[in-house]
Amino acid sequence: MALTKFIYPTMAALAITSCASKDSTGQEDFDYTVDRFADIEVLRYKVPDFENLTPNQRILIYYLTEAAITGRDMIWDQNGKYNLAIRDLIENIYKEYDGDRENKEFKALETYLKQIEFANGIHHHYSMDKFIPAFSQEFLKERVAKLPADRQPENLDTLLPVIFDPAVMPKRVNQAEGQDLILTSANNLYDGVSQAEVELFYNALKDTTDLTPVSWGLNTRLVKEDGKVYEQVYKVGGLYSESISRIVELLGKAAEHAENDTQRNIINKLINYYTTGDLKAFDDYSIAWVEDTGSRIDFINGFIESYGDPLGMTGAFESIVNFKNEEASHRTEVISNNAQWFEDNSPVDPRFRKDKVKGVSAKVITAAILAGDAYPATPIGINLPNANWIRAAHGSKSVTIENITQAYDQAAHGNGFNEEFVIDKETSDLLDKYLFITDNLHTDLHECLGHGSGRLLPGVDPDALKAHGATLEEARADLFALYYLGDPKLLELGLLDNPDAYKAEYYKYILNGLMTQLMRIEPGKDVEEAHMRNRQLIAAWVYEKGKADNVIEMTKRDGKTYIKINDYTKLRDLFGQLLSEVQRIKSEGDYEAGRNLVENYAVKVDPTLHKEVLERYAKLDIAPYKGFVNPVYTPVTDKDGNITDVTVSYEEDYLPQVLRYSEQYRTLPSNAK
Repeated sequence: MALTKFIYPTMAALAITSCASKDSTGQEDFDYTVDRFADIEVLRYKVPDFENLTPNQRILIYYLTEAAITGRDMIWDQNGKYNLAIRDLIENIYKEYDGDRENKEFKALETYLKQIEFANGIHHHYSMDKFIPAFSQEFLKERVAKLPADRQPENLDTLLPVIFDPAVMPKRVNQAEGQDLILTSANNLYDGVSQAEVELFYNALKDTTDLTPVSWGLNTRLVKEDGKVYEQVYKVGGLYSESISRIVELLGKAAEHAENDTQRNIINKLINYYTTGDLKAFDDYSIAWVEDTGSRIDFINGFIESYGDPLGMTGAFESIVNFKNEEASHRTEVISNNAQWFEDNSPVDPRFRKDKVKGVSAKVITAAILAGDAYPATPIGINLPNANWIRAAHGSKSVTIENITQAYDQAAHGNGFNEEFVIDKETSDLLDKYLFITDNLHTDLHECLGHGSGRLLPGVDPDALKAHGATLEEARADLFALYYLGDPKLLELGLLDNPDAYKAEYYKYILNGLMTQLMRIEPGKDVEEAHMRNRQLIAAWVYEKGKADNVIEMTKRDGKTYIKINDYTKLRDLFGQLLSEVQRIKSEGDYEAGRNLVENYAVKVDPTLHKEVLERYAKLDIAPYKGFVNPVYTPVTDKDGNITDVTVSYEEDYLPQVLRYSEQYRTLPSNAK
């Protein structure tokens, strides 16, 4: 199982403003906002210090970014078997439309196009619910008839109910208790198999005595034909060969510009994995990758995170190319250098702690490109590799993507969130002063230490928590970070300069978990996304357990609900208690206890409070979801056509970028029937 090791921004993090952040490039007139539609705001991000890299480093980044974007079609196809066909159809109508572009039906089609481009498919990237177009079937049919014959889909009758019927493929990832999670999920990771058949197939392959187990299912589509269940492997010559072959070619060019032999070896190991599809080769690559702490340029490229699989096995294609932010990495290096102290002083049972923390490397990075499942919506922190045995034996890499958090912060100034949801000016001032640094420290601790902490007891299956594994893993890492944010050790290490600074993150976290993230949920629906479940689980649990001591209060003022934290010290103790229990659940593989935690605290929504939050947010007009357009990298060539350097620009808008990507990086056919 590929555990979920990315941290995504919270609703409050996207909304609460902080006065502590400044534009590191000194350009005050940079326009961060690109587009706004439905529940989405699209932003730009800068790549500070790109110009200070060497020409060879810039060329390396160029080829790695090309390899990243080239995998785009794969994530679309993984997300749904009809996604590429529908993307072609809507894009063609949009580009060929010769009528009034202010027409209501056309504007609705334009919004739908923007939504599916943002989600890499026809289901919402966060809620996993299918988009229902506001334009009519009749309008779509009329426009199809006006397309050139070679651009009209052969399977329109199949596509129409997929697009318009709410009952057809309604949810990309279903996590509802008591249902067959495979048969009721609309992703394209399985075909013709049930949940029981999937679990039986992979359980037969697992060897719980193997100290170096492979991550079964990570790079495959499991199908059943003529009664036989088998894997279609993502590799050169296998499934997605067209995309992977092109990625391999570009990685080969990147290897020619590697900073050193170690980095070149890593790229070649990744090429070997893509060529063979062998998961042992992926482990070899992962070990080499995690042990390279000397190269400034870094990247991920592969089938990595498993949010899109209801059983948490198959990895979605994703890629992030980045380079180290030397100045900001000081704080993460301090944290990683003290990893053993944090592990030894954790509030969990000593049986579940690591005796010796191995190779935790941490840094702050500047993202150069976002791709696959990390585009347009992206994580703000990463901790990889996912294989527990590699993490135990070789360590892990943890990063915070600060140019992304900076873009969020800059774009949020003056949006009115604090005035509407924060209980008083004293708390608002605390957030303004300390939230940016404590939010980044929370990400650092979550990624650098949280995911890498603790250990499984011998013989415990890493997949024992099944569908609840992702939520509980994110809760474990968040709790580790929350607990230590309030520890005097951070003052001793010079990471914070005020003993009350941690309260800013505590307040934001509880406000978000109990209230403000509800903005992302439609009325009447449960919480389903793993990160949202994690945050509600933590906030609801500490709220309930702290009632006797009035630790957290939900108070009314002028008909509005506010969060008031009365005892931050006891709140920290509650975080520690829950961390201890969640670590026990993971270490022992206690599925029932984990299921009970998730089902009792993480899923259900108070409809009255939900209605109130939605109404208050509506007045602010803040988009609950944000994502990014990428910078554009342009090669500089000599008279013989050789690339000698690369420049970066930020002018490209949202639809022009995704439409260009569809044309320039198309690798897979849209032949789903």
